[in-house]
Amino acid sequence: MAQGSPQRGRTAVVTGANTGVGLEVARGLARLGATVVLACRNVDAAAAARHDILRTVPNARIDVVHLDVSDLASVRACAQELRAGHPVIDILVNNAGVMHQTRQVTVDGFEGDFGTNFLGSFALTGLLLDCVLASTAGRIIAVNSKTSRGGRIAFDDLQLEKSFTPAVAYTQSKLAQLMAAYELQRRLDSSGSTAISLAAHPGGCRTGILREQSPSVRWVFNRRFRYLTGWFTQDPADGALPMLRAATDPAAAGGQFYGPGGRFEQIGPPVLVQAARRAHDVEAQRRLWNIAEDLTGVTYPLTREPS
Repeated sequence: MAQGSPQRGRTAVVTGANTGVGLEVARGLARLGATVVLACRNVDAAAAARHDILRTVPNARIDVVHLDVSDLASVRACAQELRAGHPVIDILVNNAGVMHQTRQVTVDGFEGDFGTNFLGSFALTGLLLDCVLASTAGRIIAVNSKTSRGGRIAFDDLQLEKSFTPAVAYTQSKLAQLMAAYELQRRLDSSGSTAISLAAHPGGCRTGILREQSPSVRWVFNRRFRYLTGWFTQDPADGALPMLRAATDPAAAGGQFYGPGGRFEQIGPPVLVQAARRAHDVEAQRRLWNIAEDLTGVTYPLTREPS
């Protein structure tokens, strides 16, 4: 059964939609009637995901575009293709993400998690923002993580050349993504836009990111242990529900953050949740935003900055 309000006539772009939570968000939006664009690094995997969605939603309208969110040239090319094919984007779901176990550097020279999870989605959103603003009710969803609450922004070492660990890199990138979502909402409000920026996290979801967070938890994915792991993890279809609520709930408002409402925000139906206090640091949000603009070369087409 579809979760959310009808979306017929609306267009949604979901990044990293070939597997896991992204695939289930795309499937959920398709069930609600939206035209869905799967923006993925592996177009063959995306084509297989498209067929999988069509198997369960036979009349779905699904497109595929190439996007490597860790490569700014790819981000720009994808944005150009999307702008040509979909001048109005009603929902943009920034889902694509990574968690590297060793320090990696993107083709643009950024620390891998920071460059992919934050800077890539920041650039894509800025390049597509006029398409979202063309919608009468545009929404931008940052797919975040509850681990962002443990993050710190290392302004003196953003690329983590001195202080890399997998957890530090991942939580910094997700905190940065969440802070940018809040800063974007403030800028949308200041410009008088009807578009809104929200965030959501899937809780303890059995996806590749969970496996990367701790390779020792592979047993979580074994169905023999599902009676136990069901207490603190859920399948991608359930993990997708907070993002679907953020994307489609008519009562959702800009700046809200959704996550599972059950045990420790690991499982359960989607509810409003709270971010760490540091995520609401306006001065840090603005500083981070300016750095992201400088690093990506992308500025947002909004008429006024917030006071």
